[in-house]
Amino acid sequence: MLWGKKSKDRLIYLLCVGVAIAALFASPMLIAKSQPTVTPASPSQEIRGVWISNVGSGVLFAPWGIDRAVKQLNQLNFNTLYPVAWNRGYTFHPSKIAQQAVGRSQNPTLSLTHPGGDILSKMVTLVHRNGMRVVPWFEYGFLAPKNSELVKRHPTWLTYAQGSREATLKSRSQNPLDALRNQVTPENLWLNPFHPEVQQFLLDLIVEVVERYPVDGIQLDDHFGLPVELGYDSFTVNLYQQEHQGQSPPDDAREPEWMRWRADKITQFMGRIAQAVRAANPKAIVSLSPNSQDFAYGSYLQDWATWVERGWVDELVLQVYRKDLGRFQAELSQPAVQTARRRIPVGVGILTGTWGKPVSIDQVQDQVEAVRAQGFDGVSFFYWESLWGYIAPESPRDRRRVFQELFTPPPS
Repeated sequence: MLWGKKSKDRLIYLLCVGVAIAALFASPMLIAKSQPTVTPASPSQEIRGVWISNVGSGVLFAPWGIDRAVKQLNQLNFNTLYPVAWNRGYTFHPSKIAQQAVGRSQNPTLSLTHPGGDILSKMVTLVHRNGMRVVPWFEYGFLAPKNSELVKRHPTWLTYAQGSREATLKSRSQNPLDALRNQVTPENLWLNPFHPEVQQFLLDLIVEVVERYPVDGIQLDDHFGLPVELGYDSFTVNLYQQEHQGQSPPDDAREPEWMRWRADKITQFMGRIAQAVRAANPKAIVSLSPNSQDFAYGSYLQDWATWVERGWVDELVLQVYRKDLGRFQAELSQPAVQTARRRIPVGVGILTGTWGKPVSIDQVQDQVEAVRAQGFDGVSFFYWESLWGYIAPESPRDRRRVFQELFTPPPS
């Protein structure tokens, strides 16, 4: 079987995709408008973006899904798409790097819905034809599903929490991964961002996209970091000892120097990525969509304020998924955000809903207006399916009407 062993998670996933595809059929088409321009949108325009995900969404899997999505977004004056390129251990384009690492060149469902096709190539062509930007989104970063081929083939690429090493040694007579599978979350493990093979793998994935496709850039997000509890694998411990006269990392995962050491290693890798992207295509931007600086560093060792300061980020889209408008506005006023605004375009990520958590269009509208009132460089919505799809509390027509009002006239 294509999927191997049956599981509840896979069944739920397939049901989600099926429902999402059915929703695409049910959603009425917008009235066609005049032929769009062919010049991709300039980053100097207001960012009017949306993330295109494969989770809970059938847009990537329906043969006509991308055509319809791009047409609707263009009609409503969106100008930027952030389509998923790396998620749950698979790419969403034919990749020689992925083929070598996991035994599949792309997500296996795409082989069923788009046999022999390249959905990223199609998307780039359609998006540029409609005068928009396309910035592939490496959503999973260092995340790795515990049952993925990536984990099975490369168990030494993983990192884990304090106290797990002994359990791993004891389990070697059975399955050496058993002690790791329930680290941090029930479903996901983390690749070691300090391991040179992990770094080379992700770097090669990113450069492959920039070299092969005329994309406008690439985007990393909050998963390009590491939970602060992790880093106690043997490779990282040995590396730390080499740089600390034989001393082992402290047991306290939040000890300041130990946090800074790990964060700095991730920062160094970010510099390599920025340099490689610009060498492959000087016109391609490096976009980043993190959480607030304090949370990103304190919980995920992601010191993005330093990345911005060093010139390694060309565009920041801050995730501000808050329901309360006061808390939403407070996030926009944080010092790291204001400092970044003086250097690069900074947009704001706004939640339009997820499975089981719909967001009203009034909340979306209030947040867009708050972003504009503070003079930010635009917005991006998480995610496509919840803009006006099956999980929205209002009708698709009513929600599209609000977006048309928000994005009229076109950005200038």
